[in-house]
Amino acid sequence: MKKIITFFAIVGLFTLQSCSTNDDGPYVDNDTISEVFEVTTSFNSNNNFSSLVTFNPPIFASDVVLVYHLYDIVNGQDIWRLMPQTYYLSDGRALDFNFDFSKLSVNLFLDANSLATIPSSWTQNQTFRIVIIPANFSTAVNKNNIDAVMSALKVNDTDIQKIKL
Repeated sequence: MKKIITFFAIVGLFTLQSCSTNDDGPYVDNDTISEVFEVTTSFNSNNNFSSLVTFNPPIFASDVVLVYHLYDIVNGQDIWRLMPQTYYLSDGRALDFNFDFSKLSVNLFLDANSLATIPSSWTQNQTFRIVIIPANFSTAVNKNNIDAVMSALKVNDTDIQKIKL
């Protein structure tokens, strides 16, 4: 009986020797689901210097929302800044572009002293990119660089959904 057990043990060792737990194949991320929206909006006293963008369908409670403001275009290259962002106007006032979000919407808003007197170049036709990513992914990428975020999420400009308000 001992010889049979020993025989099966040896055969088992040779049989299982080719099994490996290493996965050398290419990594495919099938659970990072992200969306990118682009919206152009204007701020004024009628909308309380804010703009509400509704998510349809709602995002997951664990998702993170990043918002980028199109600050400038230099030599045809978009310059995006991660919000919240403070800009200092020529008269010394500070203008804050900020946002808050829930799983249902993101609210883009401006904050400054005397918002009604802010130059229209800062309030009219402002463009934003809203990036929705899973919370655990948000720690693995440089969020200040929209190109790094888009690359990590494998999102191209053609994947960006334009929203009309």
